Order: sequence, then structure tokens, then C-alpha cells
Amino acid sequence: MMIYNLGSINIDHSYHVPNLPRAGETVAATALITGLGGKGANQSIAIARAGGRVIHIGAIGRDGGWTVEALRAAGVDTGAVQVTDVPTGHAMITVDAAAENAIVLYPGANTRIDEHQIAAALQGAGPGDWLLLQNETNGGVVAARLAREKGLRVAYCAAPFDAAAVAEILPLVDLLSVNEGEAVQLRANLPEAALAGCDLLVTYGSRGAAYIASDQTVKTKAFKVDPVDTTGAGDTFLGYALAGFDGGLPIDVALHRASAAAALQVTRAGAAEAIPLAQEVADFLSTRE
Repeated sequence: MMIYNLGSINIDHSYHVPNLPRAGETVAATALITGLGGKGANQSIAIARAGGRVIHIGAIGRDGGWTVEALRAAGVDTGAVQVTDVPTGHAMITVDAAAENAIVLYPGANTRIDEHQIAAALQGAGPGDWLLLQNETNGGVVAARLAREKGLRVAYCAAPFDAAAVAEILPLVDLLSVNEGEAVQLRANLPEAALAGCDLLVTYGSRGAAYIASDQTVKTKAFKVDPVDTTGAGDTFLGYALAGFDGGLPIDVALHRASAAAALQVTRAGAAEAIPLAQEVADFLSTRE
């Protein structure tokens, strides 16, 4: 089947620093990596590298042509990416010696996606396909409604967390993906009834992840590795997991594979460029089992 991803495309500037700067503090970076990022782009590449079929719906500025080329080179269908007069979104990422990060995000063209563009991209979609959404673009509710009308399943990554955005889109969602901190915010801001009929995919960092549905909870462990950069780990996990679900893998198998992919990803610098290929994940698993 096909996964349609209405997602952000960013130019990431990652600075490696000895410690994350505090208010008023200037910290000298020891390294700079500039590359493709954005939750949407990361997730699309993870889906493609996991063996899934993915069409990316998004927008860039005239400065971002190379980002589309990078997506295409990774196996992502970019026919639904629009060029606007607004600069491409970008992120300023600081990564400390413990591989923790702090990020400043400029949305840019990610918030200028045309509704007609979304409708055109979903024209050939149908039952069995997935729509994936995040909170880094506009048009999520419109896309989710169109997807539901066509019989698609809707997966939603509630990040960056925005309680109002989550409350608006949740009735249209089949699978909600959050990390541990976002899960806490979810419970604090929304009534339990709001999650009725929606499965949860929760990541817990070094403690693994869980798929929580009304009739079952499936857990997976995290693999122990020496992290270099945790940027994009959650996106890698979700992309691999969703590709597994779409490909018909049992939930436990899909999660186990996604956990391995995320473990490999954090051992490398950068975001999109650090996402492993399916064969690399298979090789990694063969050495751990």
C-alpha cells in the first residue's frame, strides 16, 4: 500500500557543543553539520529506507531544491512537494557531549502548504493506505478529513506538542504517536475519553516503546548503544514502525525492527542522513539475537 506523509522539510544546522547553553551563555561549537531534517522529511526517509512506499506532501522555498533531491535519492516520491516564495523551514540544533539536544525551529514554507495541493496529492489514495501527519505543517485537519473520507488510516505524530492542535485532530486519528513527555502532556490536557478509538504508540527513550490499544499492549525493548546524536531518533522509530504496519508485519516484529533502526540512527551524527537502510537494520539485529 501507500503512505502519504504531509510533513515538514527543514534545513538542519547541527552544532556540537560541550554543554547546552544556558540563558545569556555563549558556547563555542566544536563541529557543524548542515543537512536535511524536519520531522516529516525524517519520517518519509525512514519509511522509504524501511522498504515502504511513501509520497511526501510538503513545501520548500527557492533555497531548498537540494532537500527535494535528497528525499528523492532516498526513495521518497516528491511529486507533491510545492515550491513557494517563503524560505525553506530550518532548525538550529545544539547537541551536547551526552548526545542530548535543544532545538530552535523556523517553520518557513512548511506553514504555506496549499489545501488544493493536499487534495491533489490524495486524489489516488484509497482504503488500506495511510496518511501520516505531524505538528510542523499547516493543513493537518483538512488532510485528515479527506483521508477519512477516502477510507485511509490516519497516523498522527503529536510533536511539537500543542494541546489545541491535538484536540482538534484527534477525532480523525487511528494511531497517535507520542514520546514519554508528550504522553504526560496529553493526559494533563485532554480527557481520557478523547483517546477512545485511537491506538497509542509511545516511545520511552532508553526504556523502549509500547503500542497500546483497547485490547492489547505490545512492548519492545531499546537496544543499548553508545549515542552520538539523538536528533531524529523518534522519527526513525515511527517511520520504520509505520512501514512495518503498512507492510503487514505483526506489531511486535514491526516495533522490534523500529527499535533497532532508532538504535543505529543515534550512533551517527545528523538526522535524515543518519537513518539506516533496511539491510543495515537486518545486519544489526543478526548480531544482537
